[in-house]
Amino acid sequence: MPDLRQTRKKITTALAIMAVADVLALGVFISPLVGPAESRKQTIGQLQSELTSKTRQVAPLRDLPGPNGKVALAKREIANFYKKRIPQQDSQIPAEFGKLASENGVAIEQAKYKLAEGTLGNLQPVELEADLAGNYTALARFINALERDDTFFIINSITLGGEQQGPVKLNVKLEAFLRMGT
Repeated sequence: MPDLRQTRKKITTALAIMAVADVLALGVFISPLVGPAESRKQTIGQLQSELTSKTRQVAPLRDLPGPNGKVALAKREIANFYKKRIPQQDSQIPAEFGKLASENGVAIEQAKYKLAEGTLGNLQPVELEADLAGNYTALARFINALERDDTFFIINSITLGGEQQGPVKLNVKLEAFLRMGT
């Protein structure tokens, strides 16, 4: 015959545990930590309005075209820009600079060329400073050709000088970039 005292003790313990759990649940339900039902409804409404607002913000991004869309086109154009306008060999920059000067009738009196500190992604900045001489028209054509050249030159400063007689002197500081790696 089973021992009723042990069974009664187990049932009493289980009922006591359930009573404590009920009291705790009731305490959480009416406690100020959870708050009244009104504040919960207000919080839910606020969160739903935030969700609606965020959904509207990202709606234009949902219908972006696939692999042939604008993003893919931009990536191809960037790769083409790097390939066409950023040289890989450091000798290409002064060679292009010298070619443009000679094509436009400008004499290079002095030129300094150095790799700048640091890198920008896979680009190495190159600083170029040159003293040039020529007539005003030739120098203007040279600057125009420099800006239009396939090699990407950024002109940082131009200082124009000269004397009453003789050629116009021009000091130009510019920046170009080298592709690093492949």
